[in-house]
Amino acid sequence: FSLQNERASLNQQIIRQMRMRAGAENLLRATSNNKVCDMVVLELSYINSNLQLLMEQLEGLNSSVEVYQNIQETSSIPLIPLGLKETKEMDFSVSFKDFILEHYSEDGSSFEEEIADLMDLRQACRTPSRNDAGIETLAKYFSHIPLLESRFFSATRQMGIFFTWYDSFTGVPVCQQNVSLEKASILFNIGALYTQIGTRCNRQTGSGLQDAITAFQKAAGVLHHLKETFTHTPSYDMSPSMLSMLIKMMLAQAQECLFEKIALSGIRNEFFSLLKMAHEAAKVGDTYDQVHQSMSQTPIKDNVPFFWSTVAQVKTHHYRSLAHYFLATALLDHQLRPSDDEDQQEKALSQAYDAMPDGRSPLDILRKREERRRIGKAHLRRAVIGHEEGLRIHSLCRHLRKLDVLQAILQASHNRSLAKFNDNDREDEFTDYMEAPDIVCESINQSNVFVKLQTSSGPLSVFSAKQRWTAPRTVRLRLEDRDLGFTLRGDPAPVQVTSLDPLCPAAVDGLKEGDYIVAVGDADCKWMVVSEVMRLLKDVNEDGIDIRVVSLMDSGLPMPTKSATYCGGISKTYSMICLAFDDDKSPKGRKVTKKGSFLSWGVKNHLKSSSTLSLPTADYSGTLPWNKPCPTFPSSSSYNDSALY
Repeated sequence: FSLQNERASLNQQIIRQMRMRAGAENLLRATSNNKVCDMVVLELSYINSNLQLLMEQLEGLNSSVEVYQNIQETSSIPLIPLGLKETKEMDFSVSFKDFILEHYSEDGSSFEEEIADLMDLRQACRTPSRNDAGIETLAKYFSHIPLLESRFFSATRQMGIFFTWYDSFTGVPVCQQNVSLEKASILFNIGALYTQIGTRCNRQTGSGLQDAITAFQKAAGVLHHLKETFTHTPSYDMSPSMLSMLIKMMLAQAQECLFEKIALSGIRNEFFSLLKMAHEAAKVGDTYDQVHQSMSQTPIKDNVPFFWSTVAQVKTHHYRSLAHYFLATALLDHQLRPSDDEDQQEKALSQAYDAMPDGRSPLDILRKREERRRIGKAHLRRAVIGHEEGLRIHSLCRHLRKLDVLQAILQASHNRSLAKFNDNDREDEFTDYMEAPDIVCESINQSNVFVKLQTSSGPLSVFSAKQRWTAPRTVRLRLEDRDLGFTLRGDPAPVQVTSLDPLCPAAVDGLKEGDYIVAVGDADCKWMVVSEVMRLLKDVNEDGIDIRVVSLMDSGLPMPTKSATYCGGISKTYSMICLAFDDDKSPKGRKVTKKGSFLSWGVKNHLKSSSTLSLPTADYSGTLPWNKPCPTFPSSSSYNDSALY
């Protein structure tokens, strides 16, 4: 909690300096006195310098990963947690009591105890404990927000309640009356808290590593849900590009923990075991390379701590070098014997590369001792060079140099690869400088693939439960004078049929204007943009090709008499402005008793008739079971929150 308190203090100092800068800039625009202008310019330079120092201190907090690590960790590479967003303490009592009196014609003072409970719950969310109890606290408050929104926040009236949240990376405050900012920020903190729980797990045990994998997967799932649900957030740390980078980083750390779990019991010096570890290490290196590439994009690189991007680079080189070391060891230490399964070794080695070294066949390499030694040395050379590059990048970051454990691991790995290379080097070899090819990135249990249910259904913005679709239909496409008879649009995905010629063969076969293409041949197209679909269609031969399409049905159906989740007839929007209930839908003459809690308004009947939605997770492999159930949330659609789905 000391780091969180320090973060809160820095945020207050940053907002104070920003207010001073805004005042000085206004004065500079308003005055024409040269002397005053010179004084204001000088003051602005001081303010900007102070802001830069405060930003550097905040970056230092985001780089303080050692505080979050498990105290028993002495030989594991540190992981990166995500800091919680800070917020101000709020007082709902006056606004809520006035609204209850005016809108519901009830005495607001009779709900003082319930309002106080709500404020206490929100206050507890500012400093949640770093365990499952903290997740439950955040989840409990998150589940109350849709109820509060439907009862008190109207699109036609402002409550006078301002929600203030600070950017996790820059400390810049965002202040809005929109309750969606509150929901998005709480959801962000749930994901951030999962990363801190994952970082604190004991990675010296199998159960601890499994807990870490689960926590990082849940963090990625929550952040992915945030990215898909709140598309126009005013805070940069919740922008789609930043969230995409954070998701990749959490999945990379889950993949790293998976590698450690496989290697925990020891790596057998056996041909197939070493090839398996080479694939696993290459997969971890590839995922961190994707993270670093994402961090290098503008404007993410201007807001992400330099420490983070440096760690991603170092781990990319480290794990790729480990992959080369494992493959080299498999080639150098294990010669093909008559008792070995030659076919299995040939298959395993061929799967290690996209293209075989120097065009050699796998069997040729396995049978010739000198070829194995030559290719093994080439892999060791790349391992040594990669470790040296990782150590060089490590030395460039002052925060990273403080992590003695990381430097010790990098140095030990370099020494091991160098010793192996020297053992297999010959003094009479001067021209053997073969370049070892890249190793195929492959994992038996990948943690970076979204659950099939989450992604195979297509983009959530189109293929959601709120839309009603026809069953997929198969249409045969045939070219007439190189013309399909329609045009396509769809960037972002999916692709939609437009300008359909009603006399073209596709229309005769059942294609309709506005249809969405979900498959071309055997290729699923729900996530493809126009250019990708056109590439599939450009090589259509005379026989044509089958496509599968769906049509959007009319969703303006009459509302069922008893439905807690109906949300039809409301136009879709991606803005943060949420649609509230009309005032005339709330019974003003309703009698309120003290038996039910204020926070349970509308909950009792709702819980009887509607299901709950589990907190989204990112369990990217069926072989990675959860250890603990995820807290559940009331379905947002039950509260007519059409702006979020």
